Amino acid sequence: MTNVVTLPSGRFRESSSESDNANRPTPPRRRPNAELRSREHLTPGEVDRLITAAGKLGRHGHRDATMILVAFRHGLRVSELTSLRWDQVDLEQGLLHVRRRKNGIPSTHPLRGPELRALRQLERKSKASPYVFVSERKGPMTPSAFRKVVARAGVAAGLALPCHPHMLRHSTGFKLANDGQDTRAIQHYLGHKNIQHTVAYTQLAADRFNGFWAD
Repeated sequence: MTNVVTLPSGRFRESSSESDNANRPTPPRRRPNAELRSREHLTPGEVDRLITAAGKLGRHGHRDATMILVAFRHGLRVSELTSLRWDQVDLEQGLLHVRRRKNGIPSTHPLRGPELRALRQLERKSKASPYVFVSERKGPMTPSAFRKVVARAGVAAGLALPCHPHMLRHSTGFKLANDGQDTRAIQHYLGHKNIQHTVAYTQLAADRFNGFWAD
């Protein structure tokens, strides 16, 4: 049923009744992550496959592969990655100044050989943009565009898990925890204000059980 409503201007518009609203189809609910994938992180080997696949896709393979590499090596959220600027990158000193979102703790990370080589190549191709990762329109890459990059690369790499960008941040935490890195150091590396968020990685680290069986 449709009601006619008089506006202050004297014009009229139609207003749907509650019964009409009740008859509208309800949009499907998003399925829980546990139903979509068995885990929310990738192994270092799977990340390598993701990077390799991204590098072979489309005209911007090097940019896309570099984005995945930097996100993984530094545990960046997608918004931190897409907003990364060249004034945060010190290629001469090999340093990355990380500005965290969600009131996270900022920190300075070392840049290693693979990242430095990839970023130098990207810098040579950049058109004076202040942003490290830019689109064809020379603006910063958007989070939604990077989500598509990761999902497409995951399929091309033949990974069994549907991939999304935040898996790279989780992968960083689990990799560092499995390497036996100090929990407090991991906390500051990932920018967690609350160490309980970091403990989630160390609690599931497989190396805790290495001495359980002698053979």
